[in-house]
Amino acid sequence: MSEKVRKMFADIADDYDRVNNILSFGIHHIWRDRAVSLSGAKTGDRVLDCATGTGDLALEFKEVVGDDGYVLGTDFCAEMIEYAPAKAKENNLVVDFEVADAMDLPYEDNIFDISSIAFGIRNVDDPVQALKEMARVVVPGGKVVVLEFGQPKGLLKYPYELYSQYIMPTLGGWISGNREAYTYLPRTSAEFPAGDDFVALMEEAGLFSSQFFEKLTGGITYIYVGTVE
Repeated sequence: MSEKVRKMFADIADDYDRVNNILSFGIHHIWRDRAVSLSGAKTGDRVLDCATGTGDLALEFKEVVGDDGYVLGTDFCAEMIEYAPAKAKENNLVVDFEVADAMDLPYEDNIFDISSIAFGIRNVDDPVQALKEMARVVVPGGKVVVLEFGQPKGLLKYPYELYSQYIMPTLGGWISGNREAYTYLPRTSAEFPAGDDFVALMEEAGLFSSQFFEKLTGGITYIYVGTVE
């Protein structure tokens, strides 16, 4: 699956930010802000952002950790990450970016205070392996933060299903020219474990002393935070 997903993201990289802002009505920035807040990031921290895409979450972290901190954004799709350095420069932020696979991170143990991944863990072949790798590179007591889509219930359930299954593929496909990508993305969101089911994956990884989650926008997204043993 990974190679298919990589090619898909490479194809939509040019329009990714524009489509993302339109389809989420800009709310994805609020979700990322909250993820950084729940991470407990502070001045001087070292942060690894996996599946960084065009770098939005990495830039949010850099704003918090400041000049004394360090942020590295990685992604397995080179075409996506090409846009990240320019965004960092536009915001007067110094962030490093490089190609790396979240399931096989080329970094030593215990060198980051926080590792994160936003809307990317459902796209890896083995989410538990990715969690293990993200925990491995974080110091004991540090945090692993996952921001991912869920399945809203209650009043939002049916309007969101209508939007994600029909409107999103049509609009995203029209703007990007790749309807398949914007059919794949909401489908995987609907199928991926959320809430307690994802916490079970974190427990299966066996590297966290504790974990919790917070539901956002009625369950459209979730933030999961694990404390590394």
